[in-house]
Amino acid sequence: MNPQDELDALVKLFPNEQRLFERAEHVSSATTPEPYKSLLAHYHHMTISMEEYHKSPVDVIVLDQRLDENVYSRKILLVKTGTEQVVQFGIVRFNFDYVTQAVKDEILAGQIPLGRVLINHNVLRHVDLGAVLRITAGPGLANVMHIEPGQVTYGRLATIFCNQQPAIDLLEVSAPLL
Repeated sequence: MNPQDELDALVKLFPNEQRLFERAEHVSSATTPEPYKSLLAHYHHMTISMEEYHKSPVDVIVLDQRLDENVYSRKILLVKTGTEQVVQFGIVRFNFDYVTQAVKDEILAGQIPLGRVLINHNVLRHVDLGAVLRITAGPGLANVMHIEPGQVTYGRLATIFCNQQPAIDLLEVSAPLL
């Protein structure tokens, strides 16, 4: 699937949202400016990358969620622990067929970021970077991230393979850093 189709599919999981993006364009990781390049163009969990960059653990805030049979989707924010400072917006689509009931239960509880749950449960995982995106915030993204509409930031599309199966599709958008 091309990056625009994957982005559209993830955004459409929550159709009542105000327009998230004025514009979202695929950019090469080579041309992505720092610090976004280091934060996004890798094969690691964003939870860890955000914690290292912001020098703080992060908490998850679930903005919306849905469960369709064994496919769970949620729209989230990551915030610096003990603050309301948003460091990341995300949309996740997770096929629970590839994880244990304990992992599923912890994800559904919505108390711990997804990457941390997978690490804590020692789920064999591989992150496949799909695309880096240059994003111009629309009113929906601006509202949840507490930024101005039209502000530019970067994000990524990725797939996490759990136990060698493509289990999780992700849109992860960094808060503006420059």
